[in-house]
Amino acid sequence: MYKDLYNDWLKSDKLKSSEKNELEAIKDDKEELEYRFGKNLEFGTAGMRGIIGMGTNMMNVYTVKRASQGLADYIKKRGPLAKIRGVAIAFDTRKFSREFAAAAAVVLASNKIKVYLFERVHPVPMLSFAVRDLNCVAGIMITASHNPKEYNGYKLYGEDGAQMSPEATAQVVKYIERIKSPLSDEIQYSKKSVKYVKFIGKKVDKHYFKKITKLILSPEETAKVGKEIKLVYTPVHGSGFIPVTTILKKLGIKASVVVEQESEDPEFSTVEVPNPEYKETLSLAISQANAEGADVVFGTDPDCDRLGVAIRNDKGEFTALSGNETGVLLLDYILGRLKDKGELNRKCFVVKSFVSTSLAKLIADDYKVELMEVPVGFKFIGEKIKQYDDTGKRRFVFAFEESCGYLRGTHARDKDAVVASMLFAEMVCYYTAHGVKVYDRLQEIYAKYGFVCDKSVSTVYSGLNAMRDMNAVVDKMKTKDIKEIAGIKVVAKRDYSALKRTEGEKVTKINCSSVNAVYYELEGGGFICVRPSGTEPKLKVYYSVNGKDRLAAESTFIAVKQAFEELMK
Repeated sequence: MYKDLYNDWLKSDKLKSSEKNELEAIKDDKEELEYRFGKNLEFGTAGMRGIIGMGTNMMNVYTVKRASQGLADYIKKRGPLAKIRGVAIAFDTRKFSREFAAAAAVVLASNKIKVYLFERVHPVPMLSFAVRDLNCVAGIMITASHNPKEYNGYKLYGEDGAQMSPEATAQVVKYIERIKSPLSDEIQYSKKSVKYVKFIGKKVDKHYFKKITKLILSPEETAKVGKEIKLVYTPVHGSGFIPVTTILKKLGIKASVVVEQESEDPEFSTVEVPNPEYKETLSLAISQANAEGADVVFGTDPDCDRLGVAIRNDKGEFTALSGNETGVLLLDYILGRLKDKGELNRKCFVVKSFVSTSLAKLIADDYKVELMEVPVGFKFIGEKIKQYDDTGKRRFVFAFEESCGYLRGTHARDKDAVVASMLFAEMVCYYTAHGVKVYDRLQEIYAKYGFVCDKSVSTVYSGLNAMRDMNAVVDKMKTKDIKEIAGIKVVAKRDYSALKRTEGEKVTKINCSSVNAVYYELEGGGFICVRPSGTEPKLKVYYSVNGKDRLAAESTFIAVKQAFEELMK
């Protein structure tokens, strides 16, 4: 069947000659043909993400048009007002991001749906904000986040500015699947429909910066020492350059930018992978920081929803913080400052993904603030904000994921590396003004609550059945009755697909969205979790292991990891 599809594409008059040449070049590569045409590119709860190229299982202008027509059909079913409210579209610096954004805009406009399109690259948080600011019914972000340069993607947002809920996404997917081929004539595409497209001007940007500057917690300390702080920032060739430098300038902090990584380079030619979670991605910035005697290094990914940070340790050398460490520092700082101001009360709540560090609960409990846990994916954090803050029942304070995603404020409903940069920069100012180094504050946190060793181990899968194979591993683990791991008692098991928590004979319901993951609560407050990634073909195992100090926790982690890997065989 995949050969028939391949031939259909070769014969189609919709393809350009260059696109047909690309397909001609692989005509004798059976494995490549099967990968490209063996199925349609999946549209999951995180949208669509894949390798750029021609084929039904690839990211290209035709698969983008098909997805956009499905979205258009979904919006039309919601009635005339939904069409008038329209869709906001943004894109990052990846290959074909601008072209994919334009294609999505034309399809929606051809269906007489109003489109608000950013003229230049904008990050995820500003798209999320624009959906809310313009009262749109949906949003589209063209990005593959931190994936390698060969990838691009298509993320859908709901009217609340959060990534579209699983329930709404499932409805959109039904409309997409009714369109059998990305080359179908059912897809409406007329460039004469431009009257329905409006470019988003600077007004929305100004609204965004006005909103987030209200989130500053230490204006006095920032004003006092902001000009003394030496900070190096790299946008890693992504969309963060203008917004991050803008907000730092508003704080009175002049960031030194890594010139080699300032340009919008879709090849990301100075890094192996544009992921600021990795210290290697920050290497140029760290070299520059050493040369300039800087105190801190920031790096953001292509769509500027993740922030990577490096700070100087007790030896004066730069150490890259993990997403958990940055999250813990920001959580402790925000709760502490709100407490100082008398603004912390029982209505306040914080959120983390259930695979993020167990240290967060110890901190939240100490400040007497409720910590809510959700599945991986900021859409689930957005759901909690909508459920509790939007209704006035509670007050949202902060959220984070271990993969370097953070959010303060309700202006956006996705990870916001612009706000995270602002918060971390003002935190540096606050501690500096009080004679404390950020690294020392982190050690004080560990001394108070105990050290937690947080690690994740990924196994890469390949082929058309990668997702099926990863899910099979998780499903197998659910059937095993595990009482202890490396001598540590398993207190309870959580099955997030069945939304059940089992502790001995007692079974309780888990209050969150269903995802395929199995989670083991360990005695002492740690955990192990196994889940397939929703954005990459990787099976992930997360470990969060406690100890009285770093050496004890890391030693326990090694034993736990070895024992758990044996259980997974």
